[in-house]
Amino acid sequence: MKKTLVTLSILTALSATAGNAIAYEKGDWLVRVGLTNVAPDESSSPILAGGADLGQALNLGSLEVGVDNNTQLGLNIAYFFTDNINVEVLAATPFKHDITFLDGAKLAETTHLPPTVTVNYFFLDSSSKFQPYAGVGLNYTIFFDEDFEQSAVETIEMVTDGAVVSNLDLDASFGLSAQVGFDYEVSDGIFLNGSVRYIDIGTEASFDINGAAGGSIETVDIDPWVYTLSVGYKF
Repeated sequence: MKKTLVTLSILTALSATAGNAIAYEKGDWLVRVGLTNVAPDESSSPILAGGADLGQALNLGSLEVGVDNNTQLGLNIAYFFTDNINVEVLAATPFKHDITFLDGAKLAETTHLPPTVTVNYFFLDSSSKFQPYAGVGLNYTIFFDEDFEQSAVETIEMVTDGAVVSNLDLDASFGLSAQVGFDYEVSDGIFLNGSVRYIDIGTEASFDINGAAGGSIETVDIDPWVYTLSVGYKF
């Protein structure tokens, strides 16, 4: 919430200094490069073993998982179908997240790519340096390189008297996204950009116990806020 308020404050300040310029027109392409932070607003169902709540069986309470933040190089490309509407594709270098349990202990890690296609509407006419926009879109998130942390494997083996977990797998996710942002022209064709997105990302986890299927987390809602600061070039 604090980051969102800061972004809105920047929007207000820049709108007060907006001058005359030709920002965007139909047929323009825009490429932006910068830093993108994925900050999950996560929740999950309990860790299950053979359909039973593993935490309850071990008298540890309900074991749920968390997902930490990660920042990577972000890239997006947009094409303007009108002076006020573009279609934008968000890409990035792969994000890597720790998956946690037991009050923040590392359970596993995963890498993902969250390509997102968004239709944006720009609220001001093309004569302004300051261009606020909002959009909605679709996201497809692919998970890979899922691995249990060795210390977590050893802890689970110890408290379960011999159960060995392996072969963690997270299903791909398809969901909606929404964003607000702004471009501000600092020189001819060069823009500063800031945006805040919310992406609906949900997955299901499965894993083996003693070499056979049987472990799962039926729902892992990652649902991140995604913050981007970048520099854009229009051509």
